[in-house]
Amino acid sequence: MTSVTIFGSGNMGSAIAGVLASGGASVQHIGSSETNAQVTGDIVVLAVPYPALAAIATNYGEQLAGKVVVDITNPLDFETFDALVVPEGSSAAAQLQQSVPGAHVLKAFNTNFAATLASGQIGPEKTTVLIAGDDDAAKSALAAAIEAGGLAAIDAGSLRRAHELEALGFLQLTLAVGEKIGWNAGFAVVK
Repeated sequence: MTSVTIFGSGNMGSAIAGVLASGGASVQHIGSSETNAQVTGDIVVLAVPYPALAAIATNYGEQLAGKVVVDITNPLDFETFDALVVPEGSSAAAQLQQSVPGAHVLKAFNTNFAATLASGQIGPEKTTVLIAGDDDAAKSALAAAIEAGGLAAIDAGSLRRAHELEALGFLQLTLAVGEKIGWNAGFAVVK
């Protein structure tokens, strides 16, 4: 059985937990402000705002070594909703990989809204989670857990693709904040 630890219990953390648990995974939640909990999952999902990544890397870096660590953040300037706050060509996931070099960092779930994860649908299409990362076994493990939970998963390439996934997440968020799409909408992948 897949074991998952999720940092954060907001809308996204809860929706991701629901998907993975419905696929048979055991799920542990750790509050984003906790600093000394034991991380039990083989897959660790960081369902927290981008600024919280640094503290998690500092407080849990040793425990994350050897684990699949999933960054779902979109590193936006939330005051203006007009820019990403990571250097051009970089990503929050790439920065996280540098902070926890012993972990297998993946970028996933950042192009999905909680409502589409919970419903499993974007319009008439099945919700698809895009996954980027440098470790094929880690991507396969996460994809298997997602697919067991009833969603689709696509390998989007190396961790360098996290830059594009964050740009896509940024676009989707700005459309929702601008009320051009609903929080139950998003981009669908049709095969």
